[in-house]
Amino acid sequence: MGQLAQTAGALVVGHIVQRLEKPTEYYLGKGKLDELKSRKAELNFDVAIFDDELTPTQQRNLERALAVKVIDRSALILDIFAQRAQTREGQLQVELAQHQYLLPRLVGQWSHLERLGGGIGTRGPGETQLETDRRIIRQRIDKLKGELEKVRKHRSLYRQRRQSLNTLVVSLVGYTNAGKSTLLNSLTGAGVLAEDRLFSTLDPVTRRIRLPLGRVALLTDTVGFIQKLPPTVIEAFKATLEELNEANVILHVVDAAHRNASEQTQMVESILEELGVADKPVILVLNKSDVLGLNEADTILQNATASPKQVFISAKRRWCLERLLQQVEKTLNEAAVSDAEASQNVVML
Repeated sequence: MGQLAQTAGALVVGHIVQRLEKPTEYYLGKGKLDELKSRKAELNFDVAIFDDELTPTQQRNLERALAVKVIDRSALILDIFAQRAQTREGQLQVELAQHQYLLPRLVGQWSHLERLGGGIGTRGPGETQLETDRRIIRQRIDKLKGELEKVRKHRSLYRQRRQSLNTLVVSLVGYTNAGKSTLLNSLTGAGVLAEDRLFSTLDPVTRRIRLPLGRVALLTDTVGFIQKLPPTVIEAFKATLEELNEANVILHVVDAAHRNASEQTQMVESILEELGVADKPVILVLNKSDVLGLNEADTILQNATASPKQVFISAKRRWCLERLLQQVEKTLNEAAVSDAEASQNVVML
């Protein structure tokens, strides 16, 4: 959470943790809320970021109690995405996610102007403004969905063309900041921005790679995953994530030197399952192996459930990239044999 805040441009001055069976109307318990109030005078913070999605009522109550701007995890991730999106498609996807996030929160923002009850005298300016804003946002959402549908159709036609040419596709997936962009650059010379921060690149990039035996494949980078990724983001980026459906092989890139590498690996595997691509051939690419200890490597491999195949590399130092390409080619060949055997076993009735 601290990394996300810093990525968005915030200076983190402190944090508070609380375990609650059920969040309150202030999200925090009374004691923790009082502690946060007292630390405001000490730390002089002007923004409070919560590592969860707040309801409009919780957000409003917290802002009144703390007299600072309150942001939840979803809004923070969407703000980072808005900074990172460079292409028109990426900007459309982010704007759609932002509007879908905002729409249910309009009620909370305008509730101070609404009047309770029904009948004569109850349709005050707050309700009128609320309905106006809702209509504007819904119209914008419909327009954005229409534009993204055009993008989706274009991608679909492009995929059909690739299929007709029997083009091999290899997709990179992984937790954000695992080194996917660095690996893409090392394998293809793509020149994609690669920095040591979360979501340094957001827009998908595809480049050609030549495998050891001479075959050519397309290597596609995808948006990085993160724990508790907002549903609005996944929905908005469906057009991009659909590329995974066409992948012949998926390279699951892991920052093997990260202290939470095992948890991140399992989280990515669960998202691949949600997207319906967990049955694709997967190679576990353990990146940053130049700073990896054997104990950490063993822990990651024990917890990785989806991929029996793994390759240790360093994308930055270009270590073992040839071995990785050999594993990709071997996996492609195995998948081709499996598909051929499956087609021979089909019985026409």
